[in-house]
Amino acid sequence: MGVVSIFTDGAARGNPDGPGGYGTILQYTDGKGVLHEKELSQGYIRTTNNRMELMAAIAGLEALNRPCLVDLYSDSKYLVDAFNQNWIENWVKNDWKRGKSGPVKNIDLWKRLLQAIEPHKVRFLWVKGHAGHPENERCDRLAVRAATSRDLMEDEGLRL
Repeated sequence: MGVVSIFTDGAARGNPDGPGGYGTILQYTDGKGVLHEKELSQGYIRTTNNRMELMAAIAGLEALNRPCLVDLYSDSKYLVDAFNQNWIENWVKNDWKRGKSGPVKNIDLWKRLLQAIEPHKVRFLWVKGHAGHPENERCDRLAVRAATSRDLMEDEGLRL
């Protein structure tokens, strides 16, 4: 089982309905000790910031073609806390409801993220404001580039 670091970021550019995009970087060392990197970026996407953060994590995990030990770095405290503080476990147990505040938002992406995690062992690590992680800043630049591109895409989950 190989070890992979995944750095993610979403960029909404201040508009809660988009436009936005996400950037994801995978880093791994092969059997010869050579570091490899793969960058993933989504074009201008009409969606919300939380959905972009989730899609960035999903993109990285779905790009892996074999089971791996994964350190997933994100500046989305919500995403990281969902796993590290067992929120996601409680949501699943409670039929995707979170107490008195009603159903969990973005259920489609949370379920897809759980499916993407399944073959791997994943640690979610919060990066506060990209401090000390230039890879996260690169992800932010990828996300901003996607958000400002003319390559418009729609988030399937927002369609009725």
